[in-house]
Amino acid sequence: MDIQQGSRRRAIVRVSMLGIGVNLLLAVFKAVVGILAHSIAIVLDAVNNLSDVLSSTVTIAGAHLAGKEPDKEHPLGHGRAEYISSMVVVAIVLYAGIAALVESVKKILHPELPRYTAVTLIVVAAAVVVKLALGRFVKYRGRKLASPALEASGADALYDAVISASVLISAGIFLIWGVSLEAWVGAAIGLFIIWSGYRMLRDTLDDLLGHRIDRELTAEIKKTICAEECVSGAFDLILHSYGPETYIGSVHVEVPEDMPAKDIVAMERRIARAVLEKHGVILAAVGVYSRNTGEDGSDRLWYEVMRRVMAHDGVRQVHGFYADMERKTMDLDIILDFDLPDREAAFRDICAELREAYPEYTVNATMDLDI
Repeated sequence: MDIQQGSRRRAIVRVSMLGIGVNLLLAVFKAVVGILAHSIAIVLDAVNNLSDVLSSTVTIAGAHLAGKEPDKEHPLGHGRAEYISSMVVVAIVLYAGIAALVESVKKILHPELPRYTAVTLIVVAAAVVVKLALGRFVKYRGRKLASPALEASGADALYDAVISASVLISAGIFLIWGVSLEAWVGAAIGLFIIWSGYRMLRDTLDDLLGHRIDRELTAEIKKTICAEECVSGAFDLILHSYGPETYIGSVHVEVPEDMPAKDIVAMERRIARAVLEKHGVILAAVGVYSRNTGEDGSDRLWYEVMRRVMAHDGVRQVHGFYADMERKTMDLDIILDFDLPDREAAFRDICAELREAYPEYTVNATMDLDI
């Protein structure tokens, strides 16, 4: 594990420890006040804070496991452990929400009037302020540290502030008009927690399944690659996530057809070093597309083919074109939009048109992914 990664793990642990301390204090105060006031909503709010303590503990454990050095069984490291810890946090949040909803329904069926005091209101109001500050801080640090588990904890803390505020409002309504909304507020709290858990689950599953990498990052990487004098284009950049800040990938670059193999190898090494130094991304493979020099009329053929293919709806890019003018073959990759109703049919139509327009050529086209 490098110094930067080690610093990141320690920062995640520090933020999580802060969350544990704050939530423990809030849970104790709310539990005492809720029991004395016979308030199911405040007691459930305290239980919710205890679930936050457990969530932060899981986040620390996940950060520790993710920071382990690569080994024989896990040669690419343990960074994905953070996604697993996020799933555990989601499970805790969902359990807390379901438990809160069940207890609230019981109180709706068998109501009990609360006994609020000035101290009760002060404690709950203070909890709102503290959770707002904690939530904003943890979520901010989660974004800065690229930690999905921390971001989830921060979002949960902000939801808790809303929950505590609703408890405070219901207490005020009871003191002013004598109407007890305790159990109903508790039910709303349960539903709110379940909804937040669902949103966290959706985001975490998105990370586990694999999603489109940030376009700004891919654009910057391609810019770094194309800074090489002999490279005229970078395509098919694929990045695999092995943790929030660990990417391993591959790319194709377009180079002149007469470029010697020894120069290609040197270029590949320069590209890999530059991408690692500037972006922290490991390029495990740099593939090569051969580009026609144009001396044999291949340039004119390329422009004709490009014009024909790009005239079709849904075509986002054409690359990797190479024409062997002696053997009469042409190769190209075509990227089609995922929004097309039938990408396979659109691709077949394009290939059929090219074969009809250039019957003397063997057309080898590949439908590429829009990544």
